[in-house]
Amino acid sequence: MTSTRATLMQVAHRAGVSLASTSRALHGTGASPAMVERVRAAAAELGYSPDAIGRSLRLKKTFQVAFAVADIGNPVYVEMMRAIHEVLAPRGYRVVVMSTGDTATSTVDLVASLGSGVVDGLIVSPLRTDDRLVREIQEAPVPVVVIGRALDDHGISSVSTDSAGGIGQAVGHLHAIGRRRIGFLNGPLDTTPGAARQRGFDAAVHTDRTEVEIADDFTVAAGLEAARRLLARAELDAVVAANDLLAIGVIRAVRERGLSVPEDVAVTGMDDTEIGRVFLPSLTSVSLGSTERGRAAAKLMLRLADDPDSAVEQVAVPPELVVRESTGGAP
Repeated sequence: MTSTRATLMQVAHRAGVSLASTSRALHGTGASPAMVERVRAAAAELGYSPDAIGRSLRLKKTFQVAFAVADIGNPVYVEMMRAIHEVLAPRGYRVVVMSTGDTATSTVDLVASLGSGVVDGLIVSPLRTDDRLVREIQEAPVPVVVIGRALDDHGISSVSTDSAGGIGQAVGHLHAIGRRRIGFLNGPLDTTPGAARQRGFDAAVHTDRTEVEIADDFTVAAGLEAARRLLARAELDAVVAANDLLAIGVIRAVRERGLSVPEDVAVTGMDDTEIGRVFLPSLTSVSLGSTERGRAAAKLMLRLADDPDSAVEQVAVPPELVVRESTGGAP
């Protein structure tokens, strides 16, 4: 029976490189892209499959990184997950997706379990935070990278964006196209995104005539119910929604009232998700760089995995308004 080492040697021979170079190329560590392509082509020709268990035992690593979010079905997190995988996979890491639920306690429990040796690191985007979560992350036995601004002041590596400023961009765009009776449909205010986006709206509208409604969650269904309440009590010519899913609920509620988007009511979302781009009408939305944030978080994780004592780093991804049909932009 051919041994794993002999098979690895066969790959090295086929690729015409040393055994050490072959190992580095297959594991994505310290090899040029050309070398990686050459070695992997040879491995594919020979049907070589690395011994993942043996490698983990030898290096005392699982080569797994957890990506933990409150709602794994949210398209924002799906885009982040793809970007994280694209960065980690060439280095030999698998991405394990976990659901934290919507409470700080459930996220605390997840971080506290990291000592079990299931993963080598955690990338987490918490919906709610508290002091316990801060302590658990600071004392975690494996590297943790946070996607979000809530923990920036606690010496934790993070990737964030300015969602409050993004809401300001949406309001500014609505002002520019002549809308003045602007409503805001937000998610729960006790969440990190809900609180930030409310601050952004309050700062942007000044003395405008406005109405605010709070949805029970950041979902289409919750957005539809909240939008019905909002439109029933106020005659608006524009609605800013705190994310794309809520915005889709708003558009449905507008149509239920026999009105059209954007002629009667202009609608903006936030997150610039794929579903918003293909929806009819296509959704004007503030991009928070989901792909860029996922990619940056994965790069931070690799740096911490290589050197756990490296300095804390906080990366900021700026928001950007993308104008589409829901406010009268080009399709």
